[in-house]
Amino acid sequence: MQPAAVLFDLDGVLVDSEQLWDRIRREVVAAHGGRWADGATEAMQGMSTPEWARYLVEDLGARLTADDAAEKVIAEMARVYADDAPVLPGATDTVRRVAERFPIAIASSAPPRIIQAFLDSTGVSVGATVSSEQVGAGKPAPDVYLEAARMLGVAATDCVAVEDSSNGLRAAIAAGTTVLAVPNPHFPPAADALAGTHRVLGDITELPAALDELG
Repeated sequence: MQPAAVLFDLDGVLVDSEQLWDRIRREVVAAHGGRWADGATEAMQGMSTPEWARYLVEDLGARLTADDAAEKVIAEMARVYADDAPVLPGATDTVRRVAERFPIAIASSAPPRIIQAFLDSTGVSVGATVSSEQVGAGKPAPDVYLEAARMLGVAATDCVAVEDSSNGLRAAIAAGTTVLAVPNPHFPPAADALAGTHRVLGDITELPAALDELG
């Protein structure tokens, strides 16, 4: 296939931020009387902001409103991005190279404020950005990918999605995209999520060559 567009996840694909999200959420939960649980990190990967904020309060016991929990986490993430966005090696150059050939979008579970912070930090230009908090549900629901394709004016089934996490891969597969996986070494995706992908890449810099092979 010749892709009509390329849809990028953000966390774990373009920025090394999954550990950062995890650390900050743990700190907020601990500071407000909650308790971290086994599997909480993996459960929240792909959730929209309202979903993970409720999880911090209702499942992990942080004594905050969900809105307050979200604001505390996002404010600290934005502060880190402003100081030094944790962009993965080769990610900025790769996105720019892909953008020379295809329409591109970011389809992320990160809130719009963090997506914009990434764009501001790198100077990358994309055709569309979609946060899962702007659509019906977070990943593994396909909503964010379907909306990103719609905003670019193409069918999701004609797009390539680049993902790293179990729920992200499941969302992209459910949307009907051709999925290229860049597994997160800190939080490796489940075997069943990888099984539906077209190809597994060693890192993001392999993406242009993988797209050549598709064409």
